[in-house]
Amino acid sequence: MFSSIKRILIGPPLKTHELGEQKLNKLKALAILSSDALSSVAYGTEQILIVLAAIGAIAFWYSIPIALGVLFLLAALILSYRQIIFSYPQGGGAYVVSKENLGVNPGLIAGGSLLVDYILTVAVSISAGTDAITSAFPTLHPYNVEIAITLIIFITILNLRGVTESASILAYPVYLFVFALLILIGVGMYKILTGDVSSDLHHPIGTPVQGITLFLLLRAFASGCSALTGVEAISNAIPNFKEPAPKNAAKTLVLMGALLAVLFSGITFLAYYYGIAPKGEETVVSQIAAQTFGRNFIYFFIQGTTALILVLAANTGYSAFPLLAYSLAKDKFIPRMFTVRGDRLGYSNGIIILGIASILLIVAFKGQTEQLIPLYAVGVFIPFTLAQTGMIYKWLREKPSGWVFKFITNLVGALITLTVLIIFFLTKFAQVWSVLIFLPVIVYTFHRIKIHYDSVGEQLRLNPEEKSLPIEGNVIIVPVAGITKVVETSINYAKSITDQVIAVYVAFDREDEKQFEEKWNKWRPDVRLVTLHSHYRSIIQPLCKFIDIVDHKASESNYRVSVLIPQFITKKSWHNILHNQSGLLIRAYLLYKKNVIVTTYPYHFKK
Repeated sequence: MFSSIKRILIGPPLKTHELGEQKLNKLKALAILSSDALSSVAYGTEQILIVLAAIGAIAFWYSIPIALGVLFLLAALILSYRQIIFSYPQGGGAYVVSKENLGVNPGLIAGGSLLVDYILTVAVSISAGTDAITSAFPTLHPYNVEIAITLIIFITILNLRGVTESASILAYPVYLFVFALLILIGVGMYKILTGDVSSDLHHPIGTPVQGITLFLLLRAFASGCSALTGVEAISNAIPNFKEPAPKNAAKTLVLMGALLAVLFSGITFLAYYYGIAPKGEETVVSQIAAQTFGRNFIYFFIQGTTALILVLAANTGYSAFPLLAYSLAKDKFIPRMFTVRGDRLGYSNGIIILGIASILLIVAFKGQTEQLIPLYAVGVFIPFTLAQTGMIYKWLREKPSGWVFKFITNLVGALITLTVLIIFFLTKFAQVWSVLIFLPVIVYTFHRIKIHYDSVGEQLRLNPEEKSLPIEGNVIIVPVAGITKVVETSINYAKSITDQVIAVYVAFDREDEKQFEEKWNKWRPDVRLVTLHSHYRSIIQPLCKFIDIVDHKASESNYRVSVLIPQFITKKSWHNILHNQSGLLIRAYLLYKKNVIVTTYPYHFKK
């Protein structure tokens, strides 16, 4: 039944050689890897205006130079990550760059930051999309958490179906959003050029503003940099591209940067020219659309695609998280299960864990994840800074042809991202202080996992100088609960391996013990029976005590003790709850016995 449901939800399994068919072309990759960055256009300008509103509408003209500063940083990041794509075509982005050029701990800080950031991406994006839905249908507001969880489950299942299939479905709403905003910007610019929009709605650029400070401008700049979240996703997901993967990834990155620059600058300019002020009940994009078109079909089309892109921004996390997790798992810093491909050739364990973690976050914050946005932005700028710094060290060390321009690009980018990071900590410390706690904890956990894997490897490695003692024979202990077919077949199987077979029966009263011994001696006198009396009605304790005694004696003769547990298998799974599962408890307990081999003899019921 479970297998049938699984096939319906995620489709039939794919063969390994079909992996090439699951690679993305540039248009599909742009849709699923840029959705987070492109969706930030919906709130990037608004974040700048919210800070400037503390001075008043007269300060809104500063949004133009601030936007230019954000675009300059965007250009630096695009150039930097383009160099990272060609230098590290295996993917991994900031994690790999930082680890190889700055050391293991900086790499783990970058990797840990991005893993957490992708979880926040899903939680924040889904929550924002849910708010858009419940704003349109207020009666659904009490069900914010349930709607958010449903959306996460839907996107998780969609990604489990495979990269190509999810990209084919999600590409349409992403491009609809881009199309809608280009129409909005184009029509808005046309109205401005033709004089349909009054120039009295805004203050001229350069108007003196009383009370403006450098600190406030830097804070507005840092808030506007939230529009740059998701820029790094393409560098993490290079293996998902069709060949030549690095070239296709680089072209996609440049295309994403160009689209982001056009949309962000266009929305920022329209907001300034229209004299838009941030409102709690209506977004900046909504106000621009309303003034440009009125509240007609095109307005609702723009709002609908904006709400959809906010939900689908979560898919960037689903695309990049599994591949980053794969890189960390390959280096033994997180569980190896993240390196395993699922039925549809995606890293399904990473996809499922991301979905579960996001649901837990939404439940914990009851769907109100707004306070996580600063933490979300800090989680991006830490790896931004480390990646740029790592590339600086790379160029200084290797000095390839044309390295000076590359070095200057990364140096400028590193200084700007570090500045933004410092501003975030100075202006929003109350919201981001937890980074200083959970990042060291994450890095410590990474190291503990690596130590465990190294220890396991050392213990499993063959050493010609260490020779294990030969096993001279085997003693098989068979716990029995009665005289039945399953006991009979188990005993026969044990006898086929060795003559040293001991049947063990645990009795709760003396009369039962005596009767069973008599029955056994008549039935199988050729097999030794040991009866154990349990004063406290426990099967495991007396049985394990007896096994320890046998094991101690057997080890003196280089014999190995095996415990063969008879277990019947019911035809229907629900029948299991009707039977005492003592065999499972015995096996679970004995698995921790150092020198005891535990095996199960299954007996299948036919009806």
